[in-house]
Amino acid sequence: MTDGKNGLTYSQAGVDIDAGNALVDRIKPAAKRTDRPGTMSGLGGFGALFDLKAAGYVDPVLVAATDGVGTKLRIGIATGEVDGLGIDLVAMCVNDLVCQGAEPLFFLDYFATGKLEVDKAARIVEGIAEGCVRSGCALIGGETAEMPGMYDAGDFDLAGFAVGAMERGTALPDGVVEGDVILGLASDGVHSNGYSLVRRIVDVAGLSWSDPAPFGDGPLGAALLAPTRLYVKPALEAIRAGGVHGLAHITGGGLTENLPRVFPEGLGAEIDLDAWSLPPLFRWMAQTGGIVPAEMLKTFNCGIGMTLVVAADRAVELSALLSDAGETVFELGHVVAGEGVTYSGSLG
Repeated sequence: MTDGKNGLTYSQAGVDIDAGNALVDRIKPAAKRTDRPGTMSGLGGFGALFDLKAAGYVDPVLVAATDGVGTKLRIGIATGEVDGLGIDLVAMCVNDLVCQGAEPLFFLDYFATGKLEVDKAARIVEGIAEGCVRSGCALIGGETAEMPGMYDAGDFDLAGFAVGAMERGTALPDGVVEGDVILGLASDGVHSNGYSLVRRIVDVAGLSWSDPAPFGDGPLGAALLAPTRLYVKPALEAIRAGGVHGLAHITGGGLTENLPRVFPEGLGAEIDLDAWSLPPLFRWMAQTGGIVPAEMLKTFNCGIGMTLVVAADRAVELSALLSDAGETVFELGHVVAGEGVTYSGSLG
């Protein structure tokens, strides 16, 4: 080994291994909170282990999903309000898994930044752990990448990977027929899609993130950072009760693009826009940006974050079950012969 006077170190190149170790130590208690049946190992190994038999599965099929938070991160970076972004990350993955009929089992995250700030990174990962607790899955691993030269100071990116399981033969969608009822579950805001347009609307309005929200209480930035709602536990309860033929997570593409993913060929949806009221946030965005209803409906969730396609004779009972589980439920319309989504009424 050479002892040179001018020898460079990894730290001088901008990567602090000690900070990375400090982050792992800090987030271990948060990850421990997410333990569930099947969890076999904690953070720190080269790989993460999970026991499907211990989780209660007999003949399981695995289901995987991966996603990010998108340009919503720019608002979190600008405001320093990063605590909810981890919940967004988990929700974008596990809400997709449940649409296949799968129970989320475990989650892994990827956090990349130009300069690792331990406190900020820990707040983000603690948010990821909170999202996992709320959806019943274990945070069993992840990766923190400090990459100077790839990201500007203060910038970071997030990605997540979730794995779930279901017993063989229970995959959704299944059994969707003409006459099925479409139930909608209320969203908690914009969730994590459409933020490039959201930020453009804020520019058009001439507002800053610290200005009062024109559509509600508190600062604009905080209102737009409301975390994506987690629908996993109520959705699984509805699936287990019987009568659910399909679910659609209303993300990028809105109702217009996501609902048809549930339908077999020859079937579509007829949606009554008068079944729910457009939340004030979306009304403000539409008015400020001059966005026509068709564009709103294929860009944003417009107040509906998850839909369930259910047997007509089970709709009332399932609506009550979902309401009892804390969801705000709307009967949006029906499955009809045809293709795509047809709207009646007015978005407002």
